[in-house]
Amino acid sequence: MARYIGSVCHLCRRVGDKLMLKGGRCQTPKCTMERRRRVVTGRGRRRRISDRGVQLVEKQKARYSYGLMERQFRRFFDEASKATGVTGDTLKTMLECRMDNVVYRLGFADSRAQARQIVLHGHITLNGKRASIPSRLLKEGDTIGVREASAKNEYFKRLAEEIKARAIPPWLSLDRTKLVGQIVSQPILDEASFKFDVKSIVEYYSR
Repeated sequence: MARYIGSVCHLCRRVGDKLMLKGGRCQTPKCTMERRRRVVTGRGRRRRISDRGVQLVEKQKARYSYGLMERQFRRFFDEASKATGVTGDTLKTMLECRMDNVVYRLGFADSRAQARQIVLHGHITLNGKRASIPSRLLKEGDTIGVREASAKNEYFKRLAEEIKARAIPPWLSLDRTKLVGQIVSQPILDEASFKFDVKSIVEYYSR
């Protein structure tokens, strides 16, 4: 499956916003966007972006945030537009229910890219069985855990300590001792959790 292999910091610079693509590093002074904010350029006015340009930027923010290529993201949008309910809310729910995103939200990884890697390498179980497809859509009641053999890995030993201080969304539950989480309800679409405007995305694809 195709995936972006370039610098993720370049993606943040491209849309002019911090997308937290490197996890904890993005909260330190080493973050590229933080360094840019400290530089005063004084090079005059910025060119005004058209409405279409704003819509494109918001779509790219969503795509970059979840690590999707254009064809994958468009497929998600097409499925959301065919479903009953508000297209934007359905799209956000589908994106949040991806396995790599759930692994990230549970605190098993610092970023969605790292979560994708963990899933691809077979470290995660779904309802007790090994699962290795990051794009798989999960549903309410599904249980996600760390494979027993993988729990002996140095990364997961360290995670068992670090995860005690990590907050998780209210639509998920987590046994921090066993490193087992569950989807207890549909994702709660708190606007603060999203770095993009979904209405602009709908308008972009509706033209």
